Amino acid sequence: MIDCEGLTCDVLIVGAGPAGGHLARLLAGRGVDVLLVDQLPDLSRAAFSSAAMPLEAVESFGLPAEVVASRWRSWQLIGPGQSSRHWSSALPLGVVLDFGALRLWLAEQCRGWGGRVELGLRALGYEEVSGGLLTHLRQSDGRPVAVRSSWVVDASGQGRALLGDPPDLVVGRGVEWLLQVKPSQWQRWAEQLTFLLGSDWVPQGYGWVFPMQCGRLKLGVCRLDQPVRGASSFRQRPLGPDLQTLLHRLDLDGAGVLDRHGGLIRSRIDRCEPHGRGRLIGLGDAVSTANLLGGEGIRHAMASAGLLAPLLLQERDPDRLRRRYQRQLSKHFGWRWPLSGRLARRTWLALRDRRADHRLERLLAGLETCQAADLSALLFDYRFERYGLRALPYLLGWR
Repeated sequence: MIDCEGLTCDVLIVGAGPAGGHLARLLAGRGVDVLLVDQLPDLSRAAFSSAAMPLEAVESFGLPAEVVASRWRSWQLIGPGQSSRHWSSALPLGVVLDFGALRLWLAEQCRGWGGRVELGLRALGYEEVSGGLLTHLRQSDGRPVAVRSSWVVDASGQGRALLGDPPDLVVGRGVEWLLQVKPSQWQRWAEQLTFLLGSDWVPQGYGWVFPMQCGRLKLGVCRLDQPVRGASSFRQRPLGPDLQTLLHRLDLDGAGVLDRHGGLIRSRIDRCEPHGRGRLIGLGDAVSTANLLGGEGIRHAMASAGLLAPLLLQERDPDRLRRRYQRQLSKHFGWRWPLSGRLARRTWLALRDRRADHRLERLLAGLETCQAADLSALLFDYRFERYGLRALPYLLGWR
């Protein structure tokens, strides 16, 4: 049980995911008094993220082997319908991370540099006080905790615990199962990222099979929804039937289910939303850094932490810090970043009938002569221009 009286720090970080954990690690390493909190009592729980990442990102973030579940060197795209395409590289192209192990490692790195980590705390709100902010939290037993800090970083992901929701969010809902399979079954999916595309696989979304440690696979589905503006609610088709369909069609019915988890990505397509208020700053998914095209958030979240950390060390003026932070995010991700969001909306939200399947089929057919590294560049780095006139009509909505 933590002491509820008089908690203070320089920087309070709400959310111990990749964004918050990486920022805490960076700041603690520079001698900043950091307090990292999370509502989970155990960071290995609720490990929703298939966590595919290109190899260069692992190296740039300095991630250790202990957080890597497997390596991959191939892409497999199944669908629309029964079509199947495969791109392979002689060398590894990336990894699949163990998301729970990543969160635990980042938290231990923070502690190792002198930062504090407290779990089982839910952020309720904050108020301005002399010289900073007073943030109100609640322990799992209901006891209140108040933390006084110079800065507060909302790294609570799509939930935006302190920032609140901006308008016009596109929502990606996902469900993922961790499966135990026979070695022969695992070998079929080893060393490759497999995506299942088309309205007959997952309407308005996609499915995936990622290899984890030997004998384990992650099978998941994700669907995008965009609420109607002004509507109090909208109907969402459940994801369970789609996942059961994938199990059957991929001959994985007999696999043991070790874990079931789900989550959301909620992001603005144009990336234009407030990045904070006063001394409250948003980080990672809380300011729509996620890649909706591939459902990827870890790299972007950690990159945003790398940009924010030096600004928290340099800047004292909150308005100037937020302006610099937002400009640096846009510059780092480039003009392709918002374009990827528009392409995701066009691809996934429209993928509901045969006409959309045919449009996607034509795009994929145009990519068959590409290399595996080129496909990685498209999905991870949005290098659309590599495909020239083959992809331009699709990107512009002409077909």
